[in-house]
Amino acid sequence: MNKYAFYDFELGILKIGINDKTVIEISTEKQIDADNEPSSLSDYVFEQVSEYLKGQRKFFDFPYEYCGTEFQKKVWDALCEIPYGETRTYKQIATQIGNPKASRAVGMANNRNPIAIVVPCHRVIGSNGSLVGYASGLDVKEFLLNLELDNR
Repeated sequence: MNKYAFYDFELGILKIGINDKTVIEISTEKQIDADNEPSSLSDYVFEQVSEYLKGQRKFFDFPYEYCGTEFQKKVWDALCEIPYGETRTYKQIATQIGNPKASRAVGMANNRNPIAIVVPCHRVIGSNGSLVGYASGLDVKEFLLNLELDNR
């Protein structure tokens, strides 16, 4: 059974979804949309995300899993290979997963990323270097990229 915990943080409300002992969702929300059931794991995740936002953490070490199509999982795995403080284009990710013409599909997979911040879809930019397409808003994407650049 999925449980959700909500925490106030710098970017609004952080929603953390847990299934048994694994994180299945991390997202930013404008309002609480489920029962708030924090746990020791959700507290641990929140602590790590908070450290990340303070520039004190570059890696996360809690268990998580994502559900999606095989294509989405390939994209999300590729996102996890982008080093902290670096970016890749949608085309580069498409090429990396063996489907160089799938830039738009990569964008759609990013939009459906269930583990925001930890699976760093914010590190993917347009071919011309522009910030495009982020589910939490381009202002949040810019904030996260600048945070990483400032703390490399």
